[in-house]
Amino acid sequence: MKKWIIPVVIIVLVVFSGYSWVKGFYNNAIQLNETVSESWGNVQTAYQRRSDLIGNLVNTVQGAADYERETLTSVIEARAKATSINIDPTNITPEQLAKFNEVQGGLSGALKSLLVTVERYPDLKANQNFLKLQDELTSTENQILTARTRYNEAIKPFNNHIKTFPNNLLAGFFDFDGKPYFDAEAGAENAPDVKFDFGNKE
Repeated sequence: MKKWIIPVVIIVLVVFSGYSWVKGFYNNAIQLNETVSESWGNVQTAYQRRSDLIGNLVNTVQGAADYERETLTSVIEARAKATSINIDPTNITPEQLAKFNEVQGGLSGALKSLLVTVERYPDLKANQNFLKLQDELTSTENQILTARTRYNEAIKPFNNHIKTFPNNLLAGFFDFDGKPYFDAEAGAENAPDVKFDFGNKE
């Protein structure tokens, strides 16, 4: 056996091992990133459903509560802000996600104010369309929570994959950055101060 064969075999094995590692890292990162993108799409779908329902809810309330223009305007403006933010899940940054979270939280607050205001209108509370929309909104809020949770769950394996050594050496080369998690909306740690006065109807 010729002496030069051994170094060649070693070089071939090293090159093949390196290629396999790089290929495995890249393909796995792409698959995990696609899972994150799919999860983000589900988050956006849930928020879009809420936005559509709010439009119908505002129209229903508008017809029955003519004097609540300020509350309705707040909801409409908050909805416009929430729908104006578009995020590319492949390049999402903590700042973008924080802004998205902020405007969605603003819409949630405006919507809560509207629903509390509705308590002053017995006819509206008995309106079947309104009750159906209210039920659908409750269901959609649960869908949003589930979608956000699954998004965070999809991010964890991606971040672990690109941040652990030695994969982090390749992550920078292929321009893979860690993705931010959804945090709770500001003030979510505080119990809402909601008062229903069913006995006093002026």
